[in-house]
Amino acid sequence: MLTVAYIGFGVSVREYHIPYVENRDDIRVKYVYRREEDIPAFAQYEPFYPEIRFTTCLDDVLGDPEVNLVVVNTPDRFHVPYAKQILNAGKHALVEKPFAPTAKEAREVFALAKEKGLVCMPNQNRRFDADFLALRDAIDSGKLGQLVRIESHYDYFKTNGWYAHLGTLYNLGVHTVDQIISLMGMPDGMRYDVRSIHHPGVGDDYYDIEFFYGNCKASVNTQMCVSIDYPRFTVHGTNGSFTLPPVIHNSGKAKVVGRHKVSFEDAPESRWGTLVYHEDGRTLTEKVPVGPAHYERVYDNLVDAIEHGAEKCIKDEEVVRVLEILEAATEVAKSHAGER
Repeated sequence: MLTVAYIGFGVSVREYHIPYVENRDDIRVKYVYRREEDIPAFAQYEPFYPEIRFTTCLDDVLGDPEVNLVVVNTPDRFHVPYAKQILNAGKHALVEKPFAPTAKEAREVFALAKEKGLVCMPNQNRRFDADFLALRDAIDSGKLGQLVRIESHYDYFKTNGWYAHLGTLYNLGVHTVDQIISLMGMPDGMRYDVRSIHHPGVGDDYYDIEFFYGNCKASVNTQMCVSIDYPRFTVHGTNGSFTLPPVIHNSGKAKVVGRHKVSFEDAPESRWGTLVYHEDGRTLTEKVPVGPAHYERVYDNLVDAIEHGAEKCIKDEEVVRVLEILEAATEVAKSHAGER
């Protein structure tokens, strides 16, 4: 059994972690560590989790021999320091995205994990988004033929950009870039168009990153000036095309105070994908179901990796390559800012 402790108690822990492990026989959540100064922000949620020990002493967590997995859900700048502290304490680690600020730091953490004989992995859970899994189903069907073009859009309309002090690359791009790498592997070449539209020189809020795979081109796109949504995914192949409806944003919804519940039902048919392909001289159209997200699969893999030595579902080299891409894209944004 995995006995888990969380560092941090923000939205990610409450909505994307605990609901996917709380009813499992092979995982038990024992602790949440949060700093003294963070208690006011989370205190209203804590009574809904009576089975969890809340502590402001990290030694309680790292010194407990029952705890074998510690999950880092903190502001980005703390990811690497906490990961190293966890590994040095002899615990396995799952780290929220972005795993590290740089590829160099990621390599250091992975080297430490290897030295200690421990599992350390980022929580790239959006590989298991409902719409991305539907995209995989469409591609795996073989009905599209040889892939020629893949477009991924995750857009907003925000009059003030993303945030004045944050860019989109390490918040959104870290997911969409990882999805392409997980789907297609390492690209033959890259092209970057990254800009700061609303806050030049402060944070990137527009990116169009292209990946080249032989005769196939994939792109990930995010911008803050989209009032007519693009499809979430569009794929064209030598024998057909596939598209999915635009992303639905939940970031503006008020958070309900209580224990978060997730739905394991399929999405309504209006959210399903459309697959058009050619067969025996006919043009056929199919709806591709969109099921629920399966973020629990990260934990499925951790159980197998920690207890049975299975391969990690998110490989070290993939993590490093994603960070190399984000670093290169950030430099492009800086060069655009310098031209103004």
